[in-house]
Order: sequence, then C-alpha cells, then structure tokens
Amino acid sequence: MAQTFVQSTDDVVAFLTDQHNLIKDMFDDVLHASEPKAREKAFTDLRQLLAVHETAEEMVVHPRARREVDAGDEIVDARLEEEHAAKAMLCKLEDMDIASEEFLTELTKFRDAVLEHAEHEESEEFVKLERELDADELKSLAAAVRAAEAIAPTRPHPGVESAKMNFAVGPFASMLDRARDIIGAALR
Repeated sequence: MAQTFVQSTDDVVAFLTDQHNLIKDMFDDVLHASEPKAREKAFTDLRQLLAVHETAEEMVVHPRARREVDAGDEIVDARLEEEHAAKAMLCKLEDMDIASEEFLTELTKFRDAVLEHAEHEESEEFVKLERELDADELKSLAAAVRAAEAIAPTRPHPGVESAKMNFAVGPFASMLDRARDIIGAALR
C-alpha cells in the first residue's frame, strides 16, 4: 500500500496538508508514467492513499470541524459533496483502460477536482481548526487520523462519506479492499 505517513508531525493540519502535497506529486507520477505498468502501479498507490486519506478526514476531522468552527456544518457538507463526487470519479477511472488517452483526460479532470477540494479544506476547514484547537487537541487528532488510515478501506466507496457510515461499513470494506489488493498484486 502507498505510504500514508509523510513526515513525523503531531499536528493534524500539517500532517494532512503534507498528504495533500504528496497526492499532488502522485498525480504527476501517474500522468507522466513512461509505460502502462508504471502508470498502473502509480495509480494504485494514488487510489489507496486517496481512499484512506478521505476516510480518515470523514471519520475524524470533519466531525470535529462541525462542532468547533463557525459555519462548520456548511463547510463540511460542501467537502462531503466534493468527496462523494471524487469517489464516483475514481470508481470510473478504475474501470478504464489505463493506457488510453481517455484515462489521461479523465485523470486530469479528476486531479483538478481533487486539488481544488484540498485547497477548500486547507483554506476553509483546516485554518479554522488551527485557530480553535490547542496543540494537544491537534496532536490528538493527528493520532486519530493515523489510526483511522491504518484501518481504512483502500478503494473508493461512494455513498460512505459520513463518520457513522465509515464506522459501520468501513471495517468490512477495508478487509475486502485489502484482500482484493493483495490478490490483485499477486496476479499481476
């Protein structure tokens, strides 16, 4: 699986922002891969990181933002809509021929949407969490995000964007996804 730990940090905002930067770089790896096998590997790593990253945000960060920041419900609802659309786009990409021009075109659109989503999180949600939470709370959230990522599904599951749905469906989806990943890697 893709490495989700990007640097040693006790601050959830720094940790997730670093992951956003890693995700941006991973999109470049997929788009600029020299051959289909390399593109497939880079895409698999990207897909896995996106899936665990979004799940952790949905389980840990968004619920806290709803409670702690002004207009938290409005901010989080908008992010969840973006995450649902991204999961649907990612599912579509998984079913495409990775060597096709259509895949590259759709991946570019997807990248643009994901990076815009990350910018919204950083400027509308994360900055407000930093203002409202003290260092210990940011540290606690970082540990919770890392724990959530460790058990999160590795594939997109559109319709599973709330914390409750992730807690209810996530463990089963994660088990199936991780088994599917291992089997798929063995068959390549």
